[in-house]
Amino acid sequence: MIKTFIAKKEEVQRDWYLIDAKDKILGRMASRIAMILQGKTKPTYTPHVDTGDFVIVINAEKIRLTGNKMRDKVYYTHSGYPGGLKKYPIKLWLDKHPDRVVKLAVKRMLPKTKLGHVMIKKLKIYAGSDHPHKAQQPKILEI
Repeated sequence: MIKTFIAKKEEVQRDWYLIDAKDKILGRMASRIAMILQGKTKPTYTPHVDTGDFVIVINAEKIRLTGNKMRDKVYYTHSGYPGGLKKYPIKLWLDKHPDRVVKLAVKRMLPKTKLGHVMIKKLKIYAGSDHPHKAQQPKILEI
């Protein structure tokens, strides 16, 4: 009889990957990162267990957007009070906090569950080319 393999939390082997976001398209890069964080690139993927790897993104300030998104795309937040809608153009966020743009794109591609909240914590984003994770010896991943 063939048995289905189910990964256990204690048995998961996690790798570290380094992605250089310079001149990468935001959406395509974010979808690939979301797959790695979920563990869908591994043969041991199990939907109810976090089997994903750690991902380090450098040069987040140098990402690309296609079409007119740099001019037209706007992020919205609402405080819950009347008149509490705030609009943030993506150009403003890329200038001030480029890591937030990448993190939000990836976060919206992950499951909206407790497991998704654990997965997003394995994502490390840095605006420049330096990162403090050299001791983990990350593998360079081309997207």
